[in-house]
Amino acid sequence: MYVGPEDYLDRLESVLAEHGDPERAQGQKRYMKEKFEFFGLKADERRELTRGLVRKNELPPMEDLRAIIESLWDRPEREYQYFGVELLERYEHHADSLSLYEYIIVNKSWWDTVDRIAKNLVGGYFQVYPQHRDAYIEKWLNSGNIWLQRTCLLFQLAYKRDTDLDLLFDVILELKDKNEFFIQKAIGWSLREYSKVDSAVVESFIKNKKLSSLATREGLKVIEKA
Repeated sequence: MYVGPEDYLDRLESVLAEHGDPERAQGQKRYMKEKFEFFGLKADERRELTRGLVRKNELPPMEDLRAIIESLWDRPEREYQYFGVELLERYEHHADSLSLYEYIIVNKSWWDTVDRIAKNLVGGYFQVYPQHRDAYIEKWLNSGNIWLQRTCLLFQLAYKRDTDLDLLFDVILELKDKNEFFIQKAIGWSLREYSKVDSAVVESFIKNKKLSSLATREGLKVIEKA
């Protein structure tokens, strides 16, 4: 039974630290370019160990959630942030949820958290609150922050036929000349995913908009395999 944020975080720390593998942790750290520390847990192992903390009667109340998430983001081991993203996925979106999603995008930023936040959290939020979408997309595009910009490209990944194609193309054209690997890779990924819905429109867009070689190569992968 949940009794408060300190107890909740203490129990999480205890289970992660107890089952960590220092040798594996070093490998994980190298894979992530030395950006984060790790306990050395595989994803499925971590989820099994923390299953009890995401049961319905253990979930923190909304009023405690932000403090818990910010505490998880303050901690060095990356498993805390992975747990935090998955914890947030257990909640319904609320009107003010986006400010928290924005916080975890711009702090401890790397593809391993941002991509899931973009697809599962931001993408879901904009489906519930479409009236907030355009203002935030404009703000994030103009922010200069590559992770907010990458989120603009990726939040529709799960939309399939519900993708706002005009918006996706507008975002891509806004960012297509940005010399940044994570942006160009995301442009290609977003186009590749939509090519599963309409390959012809994606192929035409790529060929007519002079995209980077990386974005083009990524965007055409599914089409060329077919």
